[in-house]
Amino acid sequence: MEEVRLPVPIQTMMILAPTGIIYYPQVQWPKNPVIQNKLNKALLRKVNHLFNKSYQQTYITELVGDYEVKNNQRGIISISLNNVATGPKLAHPFDNLSSFTADIRTGKIFVLSNLFKPNSDYLQRLSSLVKEQISNRNINTFHPFDTIRPNQDFYLADKTLVIYFQRFKIAPRPTGYPMFPISIYDILDIIDQKGPLAKMLADF
Repeated sequence: MEEVRLPVPIQTMMILAPTGIIYYPQVQWPKNPVIQNKLNKALLRKVNHLFNKSYQQTYITELVGDYEVKNNQRGIISISLNNVATGPKLAHPFDNLSSFTADIRTGKIFVLSNLFKPNSDYLQRLSSLVKEQISNRNINTFHPFDTIRPNQDFYLADKTLVIYFQRFKIAPRPTGYPMFPISIYDILDIIDQKGPLAKMLADF
């Protein structure tokens, strides 16, 4: 059995800030220290970016950061990172969501366009699926939905690609983070056959 078919150990680390605490992930991959260090540095950069975005807000009295492992199999890790800042003078909590998807074998960190064949019209295809879900789920958007961005936020969860938007980006705050799960089977014809989506489809 190929070793990377199994979950990669992920250790929870902690940053203590004057007004809060941040928990963040670090990959344990001693088989390849170069890749391990590359991925962990990239993860920490994302954590620091979220931290700095939250601290740009005024009147913060507490900040909590955490993460969720969305996929950890077949050598592909996909992790979401979240920060929530609160304070008595804030009308509501201020939060940010980010995500990180990478191949533990190569150290490649993916953006959305990397998941699809070159020159495939993935933007139109995914936008159409998102628009369909907005309609079917009766999501109240600020404006009629048009298209996702070329490198829209996403994460992988087994055989599902999840496209998501930040709060207030397309819908009011009560909507939360608008998330749109798309089965890989619905986009088989445009995925990169050497990319992470194809790896998720393998039987063995």
